[in-house]
Amino acid sequence: MSVVFVIDRPYTTVVLAMTADGKITDAKASPARFGSPADKAHLEKQIALADAVIFGASTLRAYGTTLSVSNPQLLIQREQQNKPPQPLQIVCSRSGKIDPQIRFFRQPVPRWLLTTASSAQFWQERPEFERILVMETSEGGIDFVAAFGQMAELGLARLAVLGGGELVASLLAANLIDELWLTVCPLILGGATAPTPVEGAGFSQDLAPRLQLLAVEQVEGEVFLHYRLQRSKN
Repeated sequence: MSVVFVIDRPYTTVVLAMTADGKITDAKASPARFGSPADKAHLEKQIALADAVIFGASTLRAYGTTLSVSNPQLLIQREQQNKPPQPLQIVCSRSGKIDPQIRFFRQPVPRWLLTTASSAQFWQERPEFERILVMETSEGGIDFVAAFGQMAELGLARLAVLGGGELVASLLAANLIDELWLTVCPLILGGATAPTPVEGAGFSQDLAPRLQLLAVEQVEGEVFLHYRLQRSKN
């Protein structure tokens, strides 16, 4: 499959594991540990392909860490592509409320923060983030279109989105997603308030993003689904 790269923003892929009933965690928002070693290897492979990964602050708070590239073959692959050992880790947080004591800030990975002007103030004089991107809408939210444009200007060509559902919903609404990798894991969590891959206000049926199925692979009890977003011809 050939990949058509966009120019004005990074080519963006969502990578998530979910239960058979479409939950990415339980109703308590516990760290999701239900993926198999095969799913973890798949996730690491997608991370290794990216110049940067982006995830919401809620995802970071749940885990306290990020998955770094440790597979020797993937590290060699990145070196051959003249990439640093680890992709950038971009934390997206409208509030900027992140505990600076969590282990994430001691991991040997480069870190950026995408936030609003008021929330950036706490982090401006601190060493945890190498760069702080301030992109704000007139309503006080994060301007993802402008942020992705700046990421492209800063040399980021491929971006992997690792959750959560609110971030994925915002990026879908802004038409910034190109592909999705969804791993369906063989368990059911249930729960009306348990997070799903796409949260937010939702889409009406006539405006819902449409997907093209590119590949299906079964590995023991898990199913790996690869989708491409269908773009409107208008």
